[in-house]
Amino acid sequence: MVNENKIRILYIQPGKHPEERFAMNELRTLQQLVGGDMQAVYPWSKDDVALICNDSGKVDGLPLNRSLEDYDIIAGNFFICGFSGEEFCSLTDEQFRRYEKLFRDPELFLPTSIGIMPMKCTPDQYKRLMQERNAANREER
Repeated sequence: MVNENKIRILYIQPGKHPEERFAMNELRTLQQLVGGDMQAVYPWSKDDVALICNDSGKVDGLPLNRSLEDYDIIAGNFFICGFSGEEFCSLTDEQFRRYEKLFRDPELFLPTSIGIMPMKCTPDQYKRLMQERNAANREER
């Protein structure tokens, strides 16, 4: 699995269902998928997978995408891939199914008095709410 030219990934964009992609396993291509410098995190110790996101997504104001367990929110596009040693590699069928199910539904992030609350939704609901938020922001200006 190591040194694959193209790797099978699960690509997740805000407001959309995850999708299978095959990406060139090279820095520039992978950075383009997340829109900048990459950060690899390994939140699932039982599985040889990495979550690759934009290193400064929140600071840059990228749209919030998915909650990561109970401790973080990923901003902007991200993807899940396998890793072997220090190399990224393709997801297995089992890994792909597991993480596609985990991130299947888009999430809206609603401000509350105790912090941000994630709410699962459909892509159509996400699009409609984002349009409403953008219209309200334009009216405030």
